[in-house]
Amino acid sequence: MNTVRIGPISLGTPVVLAPMAGVTNAAFRTLCREAGEAGLRAVERERGEPAPSLPRDADAPVGLYVSEMVTSRALVERTEESLRIIAHDPGEDVRSVQLYGVDPATVRAAVRMLVTEDRADHVDLNFGCPVPKVTRKGGGAVLPWKIGLFRAIVTGAVEAAREGVRGPVPLTVKMRMGIDDHHLTYLEAGAIAEEAGVAAVALHARTAAEYYSGHAHWDAIAALKQRVFTIPVLGNGDIWSAEDALAMREHTGCDGVVVGRGCQGRPWLFADLVAAFHGSAYRVRPSLADVAATLRRHADLLVEHVGDEGRAMRELRKHVAWYLKGYVVGGEARAHLGLISSRADLNERLSALDLSQPYPGLGAEGPRGRAGGAKRPMVPDGWLDSRDLDDAFRAALAEAELSVSGG
Repeated sequence: MNTVRIGPISLGTPVVLAPMAGVTNAAFRTLCREAGEAGLRAVERERGEPAPSLPRDADAPVGLYVSEMVTSRALVERTEESLRIIAHDPGEDVRSVQLYGVDPATVRAAVRMLVTEDRADHVDLNFGCPVPKVTRKGGGAVLPWKIGLFRAIVTGAVEAAREGVRGPVPLTVKMRMGIDDHHLTYLEAGAIAEEAGVAAVALHARTAAEYYSGHAHWDAIAALKQRVFTIPVLGNGDIWSAEDALAMREHTGCDGVVVGRGCQGRPWLFADLVAAFHGSAYRVRPSLADVAATLRRHADLLVEHVGDEGRAMRELRKHVAWYLKGYVVGGEARAHLGLISSRADLNERLSALDLSQPYPGLGAEGPRGRAGGAKRPMVPDGWLDSRDLDDAFRAALAEAELSVSGG
């Protein structure tokens, strides 16, 4: 069964684009969504069904594509950047927003704003961020350790999400396994979230201490699936290919997959994922010319989204190395492409490459993006002494709502 329900939303393919700061803006979401639709068209062609174009179906979208994380405080204060982050392309079937916060009242107010002003069709809460400047203040992946605080945030957010102008908006939770191997929280947090009425839970199968190192513990996803019965459980971690996604579902019994770093520089991975979940062997294997074409389209979409070509090119720079992974380009050319300042500059640099190169195979696959080694989690002094939240910690948490993301 490939369909998974997130509240009233029925996903035609159980794949989710993970929210990533500085990556999953409207431009990149468009590329991933278009790739997913192309994958479904490829399946239809294989089956001999006419598919000159794939109609957008809000009742069964091809996957779920989540925005960059926005902090609840910034959203309530209506900062220019927060409103830019939650801006969606008119073609997005489901407007999906990830929200980060540590104060129950502020998170609840942010959710209410999103749903009563009809700014989102799905809201996800981030409890997966391992970034030290967040965790050292008690936020992100270490917050569920304070079980009462976690319960208050999730319960209040679910209640606010029911106030949507077009009906209740589904609210989901994304989390990590816990702080470290000695302070695991995911099973208890999953049960609390289910009891509170969330529409689904997603688990990045690493602890905060592991950051992005080593291998994801898929057995933890299986354990969560055994604990949470009435809502979908989504698995996240080490999905670099469509085959990995199928293997995760087979190994864990999860209802769907969340893909983050695996699609950086490879939005076409969603075509592979959609095809694989529909039983097709279709896979995208782009030549360097195909990659260059995608880079140019990404640039155009970014300019449209950002409204400033210089800023758009600065945002695109981080993607260049991911796109070119495995292709023979040369250090000097890579360096120049990492400094592009305009679309004309991008076109000139890309045109100078040997675009006749075929897909390089395994060299273009596998890990990309953030990795690094395991880190000792930074938490407030005394944070691990108790599962309860005292007044001193409550005051300190107010500083944790920073414009950062991860998880």
